Amino acid sequence: MGVKNLWDILESCKKTLPLHHLQNKRVCIDLSCWIVQLQMVNKSHCAMKEKLYLRGLFHRLRALIALNCSLIFVTDGAIPAIKSSTYRRRLNPGNVLTQDEAIKPSSIRRNTGSEFSRMIKEAKVLGNALGIPCLDGIEEGEAQCALLNSESFCDGCFTSDSDAFLFGARTVYRDICLGDGGYLVCYEMDDIERKLGLGRNSLITLAVILGGDYSEGVYGLGRESACQIVKSIGDSAILQWIASEGFSFVMKKKGSKRQTEDDNCNGRENAAEYKNPNGSKCPSQMKSQVLQVLDAYLRPKCHSVDSDAVRRILALYPYSRSQLRQICSDFFDWPPEKTDEYILPKIAERELRRFANLRCTASQLGVQLPLDEMPIKCPLSRIIKPRKVQGVDSFEVSWEEMDGLETSIVPADLVQRACLERILEFQERRAQGKKRNTNRSRRRKQEKTQVLGQIDQKLHDLLLEVDRECSVTDTTTFLCGSVTEDDENIAQIQLVDPGIQYHNTWNSYSVKEGDFISGSASCQESDILSASSEDEVIDLTSPPPLPRASGNSKHQEDNVQCMDVIELSDSENDIFSPEHIRRARELRTFIAGIKDNTY
Repeated sequence: MGVKNLWDILESCKKTLPLHHLQNKRVCIDLSCWIVQLQMVNKSHCAMKEKLYLRGLFHRLRALIALNCSLIFVTDGAIPAIKSSTYRRRLNPGNVLTQDEAIKPSSIRRNTGSEFSRMIKEAKVLGNALGIPCLDGIEEGEAQCALLNSESFCDGCFTSDSDAFLFGARTVYRDICLGDGGYLVCYEMDDIERKLGLGRNSLITLAVILGGDYSEGVYGLGRESACQIVKSIGDSAILQWIASEGFSFVMKKKGSKRQTEDDNCNGRENAAEYKNPNGSKCPSQMKSQVLQVLDAYLRPKCHSVDSDAVRRILALYPYSRSQLRQICSDFFDWPPEKTDEYILPKIAERELRRFANLRCTASQLGVQLPLDEMPIKCPLSRIIKPRKVQGVDSFEVSWEEMDGLETSIVPADLVQRACLERILEFQERRAQGKKRNTNRSRRRKQEKTQVLGQIDQKLHDLLLEVDRECSVTDTTTFLCGSVTEDDENIAQIQLVDPGIQYHNTWNSYSVKEGDFISGSASCQESDILSASSEDEVIDLTSPPPLPRASGNSKHQEDNVQCMDVIELSDSENDIFSPEHIRRARELRTFIAGIKDNTY
């Protein structure tokens, strides 16, 4: 709990920091507060059976381990004597304390057999497997954390008890969130002093006035009035003023019955609430209780910073892979592979951060050692490829001498600080690879050009052959001629369909009487008798002669012999039909399209 309404007073000093703010820091954890936070997420029986609170603790720890954050568990010891009445009242609401209990309170040992104590033991076992030491406090855990923080043995402490500042803490992390990149809720004592004008003495006075674990407070004063009174007196003089003068500013309790001084003071836990008939308080009892509260905050029972217990927890402890596997198997039913998948990348990243810190320290001392001359071998073997993780530049890297882990992803800035040489090697390999790819692409392009040239030549030859075949076909198949006897016995050959276009240049041909014009596909221009310069040239632009009817033509009457259209066999008609010509044209168009798409 801490001090009543103190978090509300400190609201303006709250800061939200990214999770990487904790990298390379030493942090104390009030383990009881963390277990309470994780337990509050789900209080169902199923959640307790599946140990969801312990899983949440595991994920918090692995996130902080990756940042090379040195963690220290701190647990509560015995309940302070001044807090015993509050503790009993929480356990048994409505319970009235006896006079002896109110006057002579004693410390109370915590119930080590309770369910909450069992949860604390499980958390300590998990932390031990991860290499996290635990310091068992003498009394209040947050007081031990505050002492380590105030003596600079740690950079901050995790606790949700606001009275950590009253015990002397300088930096308190109230909460942690791992989602959305992770962040912390942080309060700094420097901000409290600068923004609110409240020092440690002022906060202790607020605890006396507002109430908390050690007192019920003064009736009739709220947080705003209490802050005004404390600020008006000043942080340096407020405790001395309270100890000597008492609460002369205490308002008269509303509705209180007028009783004698003995009745008002006898058996009461907080005599400042009760008044005499004339409105005065019991000064002796009130002063004694205030002094007890002040002493509890100013001189808590803790392990001193030079004790063996504190020295022991300041050492670095390695994690135990086999022990962690066994714990995760017993608590979470995880196979060993799943446990390694969760924790080994974080352990490797922590080792890389430690190596980066070593190189940074050496550089600050003026020692610039190459990577291969470092006293500790770099755990990162090589960079595989760049990655992007939640918008953060990263590298996928391979690890050396990391049992059970081959590759993982780490931030690029960490690799740059730890081993810039690995980045340069990766860039050089990448440049050489691009050069090889360029040469390979150039060779492939040349080979492709040669192949395409050969294909083009073959296609060109094929097209010429097709043109020749179509030309001969046009000449031999679809020609209709008439042979007339004239003085030179020359036959004039004319086209039946003058609309067909031909690519070849046609010469004059003379056919002697009795010769036969072959219509086979293998017929070539050389097979036809070449005409001499004296032969008549065939006029391709002239219309074809009119067909002559067999036996009834006018030329028969003039004793002119007419030659009918040359008839081909069925197979020849199929090969050199107009459909063949059309397909040949389509073939030429298709091949030309292939050439265009290829280039």
